[in-house]
Amino acid sequence: MRSSIKVNDIVIDDNSPVFIVAEISANHNGNFDNAVKLIKEAAKAGVDAIKLQTYTADTITIDCDNQYFQIKQGTLWDGRNLHDLYKEAYTPWDWQPKLKKIAEEEGLICFSSPFDKTAVDFLEDMNVPVYKVASFEITDIQLIEYMASKGKPMILATGIATLSEIQEAIDACKRVGNNQIAILKCTSAYPAPLEDMNLKTIPNIAETFNVVSGLSDHTIGISVPIAAVALGAKIIEKHFTLCRADGGPDAAFSLEPDELKAMVKSIREIEKALGTITYDLTDKMKNSRAFSRSLFVVKDIKKGEIFSESNVRSIRPGYGMHTRYYNDIIGKMAKINISKGTPMEWKLIDN
Repeated sequence: MRSSIKVNDIVIDDNSPVFIVAEISANHNGNFDNAVKLIKEAAKAGVDAIKLQTYTADTITIDCDNQYFQIKQGTLWDGRNLHDLYKEAYTPWDWQPKLKKIAEEEGLICFSSPFDKTAVDFLEDMNVPVYKVASFEITDIQLIEYMASKGKPMILATGIATLSEIQEAIDACKRVGNNQIAILKCTSAYPAPLEDMNLKTIPNIAETFNVVSGLSDHTIGISVPIAAVALGAKIIEKHFTLCRADGGPDAAFSLEPDELKAMVKSIREIEKALGTITYDLTDKMKNSRAFSRSLFVVKDIKKGEIFSESNVRSIRPGYGMHTRYYNDIIGKMAKINISKGTPMEWKLIDN
């Protein structure tokens, strides 16, 4: 059995329901009431948790306008300065304890991605139950160690990491005694193209690293997370907004409330359908065997007449002899008169 993580009272492992996270990120657009509405809409949609991001422009970067701090990698944010973008996108820290309380009142777990040690300390004071390492922070070994040292479960997004860097991040957690690790397949493109998702990596992550695996998704729509669940993802994280038309740094690849609700519903349906590995017939399947093929007399037959291809056939329903006996019957003699529509039985054959 692969490892598990425990978030509050929720155990996440191979046999547990999928842990569904709505990522608020910058989609409050700097408005506290919007953040509250996002939490309440996420709760209505049926998610398990909401996730915040804990940074300021100055804790995640520096205020510098040279070429290195200009975004030009073919993203939604090209032409922006990093410090300006993060200044717009951050979630004020004084909101976060209030949002956590509201989330818990709505029955949701609230946690965050910290982006430096001061953010970890702040979230420790909030007593968050789990930490998320954001895609671009998976190579920050010192930050990961500091987060992991708090003894909370660690969810890491692979984002921009190579195979060896994923292992290095896992080793950093284990080095400080933290073995509660989940790894989310993530494609750091915004929005992420379908052909770059490579969802088959999700079960391989679980197998390779002996961890809980899942998906941090930046595609448009809900098809990809649903497919990820079918492949074994046990955690799904998806960005969430009240309305894409409201704009904001992450709006383009975020779900609206009805879409989030549809995703949750589909994931729960897929969970039921996945079931277990079995070849046993359910009661409904057994009942349906009445409509399968079997051997029937299809013409009136007189006593002494020979069973042939013209008077015995494999047809529906399934009340006659099994079709495997067809060749054993053909050429034999009828023991009694048999009317059309009679299920074949051994007692009808004159031995």
